[in-house]
Amino acid sequence: PFSSSSRRKMNLKSERRGIHVDQSELLCKKGCGYYGNPAWQGFCSKCWREEYHKARQKQIQEDWELAERLQREEEEAYASSQSTQGAQSLTFSKFEEKKTNEKTRKVTTVKKFFTASSRAGAKKAEIQEAKAPSPSIHRQASIETDRVSKEFIEFIRTYQKPGQDIYKQCKLFLDTMSHKRDLSIEEQSECAQDFYQNVADRLQTRWKVPPEKVEKAMDEVEKYIMTRQYKYVFCPETTDDEKKDLAVQKRIRALHWVTPQMLCVPVSEEIPEVSDMVVKAITDIIEMDSKRVPRDKLACITKCSKHIFNAIKITKNEPASADDFLPTLIYIVLKGNPPRLQSNIQYITRFCNPSRLMTGEDGYYFTNLCCAVAFIEKLDAQSLNLSQEDFDRFMTGQTSPKKQESDSFSPDVCLGVKQMCKSLDLLSQLNERQERIVSEAKKLEKDLIDWTDGITKEVEEIVEKYPLEIKPKSQALAAIDSENVENDKLPPPLQPQVYAG
Repeated sequence: PFSSSSRRKMNLKSERRGIHVDQSELLCKKGCGYYGNPAWQGFCSKCWREEYHKARQKQIQEDWELAERLQREEEEAYASSQSTQGAQSLTFSKFEEKKTNEKTRKVTTVKKFFTASSRAGAKKAEIQEAKAPSPSIHRQASIETDRVSKEFIEFIRTYQKPGQDIYKQCKLFLDTMSHKRDLSIEEQSECAQDFYQNVADRLQTRWKVPPEKVEKAMDEVEKYIMTRQYKYVFCPETTDDEKKDLAVQKRIRALHWVTPQMLCVPVSEEIPEVSDMVVKAITDIIEMDSKRVPRDKLACITKCSKHIFNAIKITKNEPASADDFLPTLIYIVLKGNPPRLQSNIQYITRFCNPSRLMTGEDGYYFTNLCCAVAFIEKLDAQSLNLSQEDFDRFMTGQTSPKKQESDSFSPDVCLGVKQMCKSLDLLSQLNERQERIVSEAKKLEKDLIDWTDGITKEVEEIVEKYPLEIKPKSQALAAIDSENVENDKLPPPLQPQVYAG
């Protein structure tokens, strides 16, 4: 509150300026007795902070309710549109129009796929048409986006106030990125990395969230953000990712002749379990391209690597080492030839949460995959312990290390003789395999007979050492007061007596 002297000074200053000031106008609107600042709408600093905090909380709550209402309206609109489309029947003319549009879109897409990236500027209209997804793809992406949004809202509800803050920050980031489509992919990557760092720091410093919950929240934030941003930032046309993908695919196809022995791969695919592990590893590395979230792509790489370790362990009958893992991973990549390999690697590097790439097994396996791709790109004759002549002949397709049987015949031998010799060789191998199987079967039969005789002998020895004696059944004891003639010499039972006095 103001003293009388301070009020007099304020009145004097006002009178000098020729302004009459009522003392009630100088006080805070809330009636706390302090001086109110006109810049703060007549409140003192303390009351203004309280009013601002209340208004801010009210605004956050209203934003939260608005987001939930919009989410419900979107779900209801989508459900109603689906039912309407199911009830309506397309006329023949509309069907023909849809068929023509779909055919035109497919032809344009194929042209774009086989056209170099440098021609994109000359055919801007075709590219715009090819970029437009089909209705089925759009519906699928919309369904997945809606599902991820719903899961994200359900998750952040468990965080209460920090969850509201996270949701607001994510919405603000998506709105900001929608206005930054013209930025380069590196600048968009920096924006995403800064956003991850700011959200993690905000949860730790402001809301005091435990580290394990922060990591879980960041995984959900990455899933929500990158599902919404995937179609804009994965393999954009402003980069040469597509060109690198085609170069890597062409390189891997040219190296189809590389055998596991050349790479010193400690895996034997003749073992059924090992063959199954190799197939699973190839499936996982190919499935990476179907995921939209960087963390899910890393999970595919991790599953592939674990199948490789299991295959090595079964083959060598001992735990695998890092020296065995990398050559096997290179062989899996050569055999699987994953689609858009470079684009997936660049996407993970640019938009994955940095904490996952710097620590943990996901980061280790991802680093090995990058090394495997770099090795394939620089693979030469010296790397495979081959002469330059053999390497060149294998690369050009003149011959293959898997088909060397033709070298043992003279040029004038007819094709029928070569096929006959090949068949005889195959029959010889089958005969040796059958003899080996029969020998192993006889050995197994002998082992079973010896095991049965041994068990029988052990049982007989135990029976002889500890014979079984069956004792006769003992008679039951009679009660003392029963009518038994053998117990007639027992004294009579006691009778109760009554004593007077």
